[in-house]
Amino acid sequence: MRSSRVLTLLAGWACLWGQGNPFAKDPKAVDEGREIYNRACTICHGYEGAGGDRAPGLAASARRYKRVSDADLFDAIAKGIPGTMMPPAGLPESDEWKLAMYIRSLRGTAIDHPGEGDAAHGEQIFWNKGGCGQCHLMHGKGGLMGPDLSNIASQRRLTLLRDALTKPDHRVVTDGGRHEVNLAPSGAYQAVRVVTRDGKAIEGVLRNEDNYSIQMMGADNQLHLFVKSELREFVYEPNSLMPTDYDKRLSPEELRDLIAFLSRQGVPAENRSKR
Repeated sequence: MRSSRVLTLLAGWACLWGQGNPFAKDPKAVDEGREIYNRACTICHGYEGAGGDRAPGLAASARRYKRVSDADLFDAIAKGIPGTMMPPAGLPESDEWKLAMYIRSLRGTAIDHPGEGDAAHGEQIFWNKGGCGQCHLMHGKGGLMGPDLSNIASQRRLTLLRDALTKPDHRVVTDGGRHEVNLAPSGAYQAVRVVTRDGKAIEGVLRNEDNYSIQMMGADNQLHLFVKSELREFVYEPNSLMPTDYDKRLSPEELRDLIAFLSRQGVPAENRSKR
């Protein structure tokens, strides 16, 4: 009778843990997992899962992973992976769950693991001091020269949102992976400058081009059409028009709050299938 009761309790415990990570609703768990990762995993797997000499990257956007859930990652961390150099981590069970949560956050987009901060204050910065709305649309409001950011957190990782605001080579051609190889410039928003015959200079981004004409969205949020032969000058600018010095334009708290706002613009993974 007693053994039957013990088995029942063990089965219930296994069922409870099988439902997912026990720290899934703890907002501090990812940050704590990051600290554990930096202490125990970077020597093999590299900074932020970028890969190292001894082990592959854990956050490479081009890879497809067999272990995608927290439970799968926990199992690999706790038990190791047979036939590979991956040993059991030998960490406390709670640390292994937090570590699994952090690794999954590296692969997910920002909406699934939003940044900390005051998102309401970040929205004010977006429309005012940050000047983001001058070039970007947000839920039908704002400028037309840059990409629509209404769903940006469902498309980009949290680290990339910060990169876009603070690094010159932030534009990507993949899903926002952290690796430097994925930070190559993209031609989607090629900056251009023209000078008309009467000497008027216009900066903006290229929309369409053929051998004879160009269309560009100017910094004035107007679509301009030009015949090339009628221009005094037409230049492809090497640098993006997107400012990348927000870590200098804003205080650390303002930048944190702006990222907190941007990282909430999208649809969480669990709700995407319902649309």
